[in-house]
Amino acid sequence: MKEVRTNQQYEEALMKIEELLVKVGDNHSYDNPEFVMLDRLSELVASYEDKHYKIQTPSLLDVIKLRMYEMGLKQSDLAEKLGVPKSRISEYLGGKRDITMDIARKLHRKLNIDGDIILQ
Repeated sequence: MKEVRTNQQYEEALMKIEELLVKVGDNHSYDNPEFVMLDRLSELVASYEDKHYKIQTPSLLDVIKLRMYEMGLKQSDLAEKLGVPKSRISEYLGGKRDITMDIARKLHRKLNIDGDIILQ
């Protein structure tokens, strides 16, 4: 197989990978033809998934809310951390106000939010 083109081929490749994983076990040698086949099928499946099952970058607001949850922060805590009024945080999280570059920098530094997500 040179390429996985259909969902049926994708499903068949996944089943074959499962079978090969059991057969190959810990034998990670290119002398083992089953390992070579497993390696190749894995590459084909990954390529198909990249085309058909793209993972979208989360929105900045979703990431802020997630980080607040992870850190156990309330809006008032976030406001204090960023040095802005609590009402401003509410406006940001409600999408009523755009996040400024100054706040973006603080989100990056204080909440460790990736710059790519902030700049999207």
